Amino acid sequence: MATVSPVLPASEPLTVMGAGLVGSLLSLYLARRGHSVQVFERRADPRRAGFQEGRSINLALSDRGWRALEGVGVADDIRQVGIPMTERVMHDVQGHLTRQPYGKDGQAIYSVNRGHLNRRLLDLAEAQPAVRLQFGQQCLGIDLKKQELHLLDTATRQEHTEKYTRLFGTDGAFSAVRGALQKTDRYDYSQDYLEYGYKELTIEAGPDGTWQLDKNALHIWPRGQYLMIALPNLDGSFNGTLFFPYEGAESFAALQTPADVEAFFGRVFPDAVPLMPNLTEEFFAHPTGSLVTIRCFPWKYDDDVLLLGDASHAIVPFYGQGMNAGFEDCSVLNELLDQYGDAAWPTIFAEFQTQRKPNTDAMADLAVYNFVEMRDRVADPRFLLQKKIEAKISAQFPGRWTPLYSQVTFSHTPYAEAWAAGQRQDAIMARLMPHIQAEADFDRPEVQALVAQEMAAQ
Repeated sequence: MATVSPVLPASEPLTVMGAGLVGSLLSLYLARRGHSVQVFERRADPRRAGFQEGRSINLALSDRGWRALEGVGVADDIRQVGIPMTERVMHDVQGHLTRQPYGKDGQAIYSVNRGHLNRRLLDLAEAQPAVRLQFGQQCLGIDLKKQELHLLDTATRQEHTEKYTRLFGTDGAFSAVRGALQKTDRYDYSQDYLEYGYKELTIEAGPDGTWQLDKNALHIWPRGQYLMIALPNLDGSFNGTLFFPYEGAESFAALQTPADVEAFFGRVFPDAVPLMPNLTEEFFAHPTGSLVTIRCFPWKYDDDVLLLGDASHAIVPFYGQGMNAGFEDCSVLNELLDQYGDAAWPTIFAEFQTQRKPNTDAMADLAVYNFVEMRDRVADPRFLLQKKIEAKISAQFPGRWTPLYSQVTFSHTPYAEAWAAGQRQDAIMARLMPHIQAEADFDRPEVQALVAQEMAAQ
């Protein structure tokens, strides 16, 4: 378990742009090191009455995220409002269920409400005397040379400037801080959209707040070129998400009327429809979200500005690692501060981006890879058999074969190392599976000989 960083004497004032999940956690880390921290956030305070929270895909907290939360001593608090999910449950068109454990010995990812987590982190940050939160502050521009923020107070409509000595950009995929860095010389930036969007839908709670599906599972309706997933909420409902092409015969463009939606869902997701009484209303009322991967470099400007979280590495949500990767940014930065000291900013910023960039690039690739797996492969009996064989190899060679999902989700193995190992494992399984038609085949002497040969070559 990670140790909580000690509270240190007052040090250099720091500025954080963005009070979302990563920004609020980062401010806690920095304040605990003795820094005064000023946090600017474009949105209104999500803890205040009347705040309109945007809908978002449920979060899946896993080991990297928990480790970062433990680093500021709040993991136990958050665990109380998370729901452990120990397995995937796949629903076919006939409503038959197939189960696939996520790990071993009850290992789980946790379904956590984004809003609750953000509000709790903000409460904890605000309780630090060194942290000052300012909401409704839209960043209009940044003068990197003068180290000045140009801000708009959205309540008074007054523009003002604020000086900074050290600026941390945690303001999301469409970061204003990164926007300023993009105007500097030789700055690399790309954004890649999937041809899919997503729509948030609700599976309602049953009588007395009961869950109408297995509570401790992530539910998937894989349908080849698209899928729907559902994660549990504390009130007995499930937050469902349809990932669907923008265009085509079966797409958002093709579903124009309530009758279109009812006919499509009734044909494709028949076991879910009775649990979604507000389906058509939500389908047309909720926006269609886009799915983007953002890569950029460098993540720093001199030793004055540093990007973290989605501002530097936004990814699609199919591995449940976007938030976990952003939280890991905070714990890695904290470890570098422990290693080099709080005054060694040039070294820390350079080392941070050198360590994190290859890993978050790998995680971006993994997220798209897992989209294809969830969409196409989890309904394939051969794929499910392969996963059982992989589990047998893992049990037979403990410590020498750890499944890719476990490396990403239940360990702190750098993402790039996990991805490289996963690709080697895929190549091995491609050679083994033609010799395996049923689970019992794994124990045949000739198959065991092949397995031993493959493992000896590792």
